[in-house]
Amino acid sequence: MTASRADLLVQSVTDYAIYMLDPQGAVVSWNAGAERLKGYAPGEIVGEHFSRFYTDEDRAAGRPERALRLALEQGRYEAEGWRVRKDGTRFWANAVVEPIRDESGKHIGFAKITRDLTERREADEALRQSEERFRLLVQGVTDYAIYMLDPEGTVSSWNAGAERFKGYSADEIVGQHFSRFYPEEDRAAGVPARALQTARDEGRFEAEGWRVRKDGTRFWASVVIDPIRDPEGQLLGFTKITRDLTERKKTQEQLELAREQMFQSQKLEAIGQLTGGVAHDFNNILAAIISSINLARRRAAAGQDGDEFLDNAIRAAERGATLTQRMLAFARKQELQLQPVDVVDCVRDMARLLDRTLGPQMAIETRFPLSLAPVLADRAQLELAIMNLVVNARDAMPDGGTIRIGAFACAGPGAKGKEAMVCLTVADDGEGMDSETRNRAVEPFFTTKGVGKGTGLGLSMVQGMVEQCGGSLTIESKRGVGTTVSVKLPMAERGEMRAPSPCEDVGPVSERTYRILAVDDDPLILLNTATILADMGHTVADAISADEALRLAEDADFDLVITDFAMPGQNGAQLIAELQKRKPGIKAIVATGYADLAPDRDLIAPRLAKPYTDEQLRATIAKVMAES
Repeated sequence: MTASRADLLVQSVTDYAIYMLDPQGAVVSWNAGAERLKGYAPGEIVGEHFSRFYTDEDRAAGRPERALRLALEQGRYEAEGWRVRKDGTRFWANAVVEPIRDESGKHIGFAKITRDLTERREADEALRQSEERFRLLVQGVTDYAIYMLDPEGTVSSWNAGAERFKGYSADEIVGQHFSRFYPEEDRAAGVPARALQTARDEGRFEAEGWRVRKDGTRFWASVVIDPIRDPEGQLLGFTKITRDLTERKKTQEQLELAREQMFQSQKLEAIGQLTGGVAHDFNNILAAIISSINLARRRAAAGQDGDEFLDNAIRAAERGATLTQRMLAFARKQELQLQPVDVVDCVRDMARLLDRTLGPQMAIETRFPLSLAPVLADRAQLELAIMNLVVNARDAMPDGGTIRIGAFACAGPGAKGKEAMVCLTVADDGEGMDSETRNRAVEPFFTTKGVGKGTGLGLSMVQGMVEQCGGSLTIESKRGVGTTVSVKLPMAERGEMRAPSPCEDVGPVSERTYRILAVDDDPLILLNTATILADMGHTVADAISADEALRLAEDADFDLVITDFAMPGQNGAQLIAELQKRKPGIKAIVATGYADLAPDRDLIAPRLAKPYTDEQLRATIAKVMAES
């Protein structure tokens, strides 16, 4: 009953070939699984030697006999290999052979179980080939270092690119921590650990930085680290790809250096252009001053009147001061006296001057609204800007024409449509400009006028002044149609007033005289200042340095010190501070033409801007000495 059940069980199995052999290897039983796997019916195979299932090469090598022998000796034999079906096709089999013994222990045959593993072998082979192709691909890549790390960062694989980049062979580096590729400062800062943590937390780490080769040299690397996880999400390690970008970095640095050199060259060219233009204008001015003074001196020596030439020298000097103001405006370093200015009144007050300047061929047409808010600007500089724009418009119409000056309220930047600025326009119907000329119009010393007919600083000055006031300048022009220059200036808030300049009229000037200490490191300026002060009736002592001024102050009491700002050693502000510490009652004035000095910077005394007139000096002294 038991044997019958066992036979039924064996016969019902179709996934395994289960059959018995006699001691010599002949088949004595055959189940349905054996018939399905190998293609033989029981009548075709029972009594035949099992070696017919082996390939010719295996039979020639004695593998069937060896399998039976090892099964007897070891009690079991298991192996995989190719087997042959009845139709001659091959399949990959897992075979188990076990000896069968009777109750007395006598060997009576073998039990043999065979399983078809062809599909698994094909899958394993496909995977193996894929892995082999990938391994060959990775190993064949020499432009990238591709290797794997375990979860702690230890190197577990190494390709040819990694060996080429970093100089280590696989035997030298596998098992070592990848942090050895980082510079010492990066290791101390914990950069390698942060890289792995970022890849672990964010799924990827990517960066560029310096890495170190085996020989200690550095190279600039692009690094990508990706985590490797199993289907359950468990971290197995990391893949790391490194690319040497040293040459690219050097190229970029060379490009940046070339750009910087080109920028410096352009700056030097601009400085040369600026210097050449200023030198040209100042040479003309100095020539007029020197020749006028020499002529006046010769007239005086001959007993003739030389006032005409002295007046000419003064006018030339004033032209120099105007040029300096233009330069300061261009450099955005002029000192502006900001105050509410009525643009309409400003233009109307200039009407007579504009008429004289433009001549009979030109007409001015104004277009203003009935009401317009004042702007925050320096009135004198605004008038000079309007004059520059009007003169440019005149020069654009050599045969005469009409210049249109207008103004209207407009929105300012970020004002969300609110009218926060005033737009002043000067338009002409002249020659106009092409796009290239229009783009260069505000460059310093760029001019389309003939030689001796302009410095090319006019529009630069206007733009500098406008931007200092918080506004902007735009130019619209078309060749043969005309030009419109628009100046936007911020509206003045109510209550915005400026403090009176020390140079402006302060009312009747007192005739009191004082003991004054004049200090300037320029002997020419010092001589003139001391002489002017003496002519006013003051008692004057002069010093060419702060140290000399302090020595003079030890032996005499002074009511007032008038000092230059920029001097060797102590500057004017430091001198005043020291004098007032030693002589608490002494008053002070800083007379300076130092362009970089802001009105309230480093000063503890009123400022008198150079150049100044006798009356401006007299008024400033009166104002300072009248203050308690």
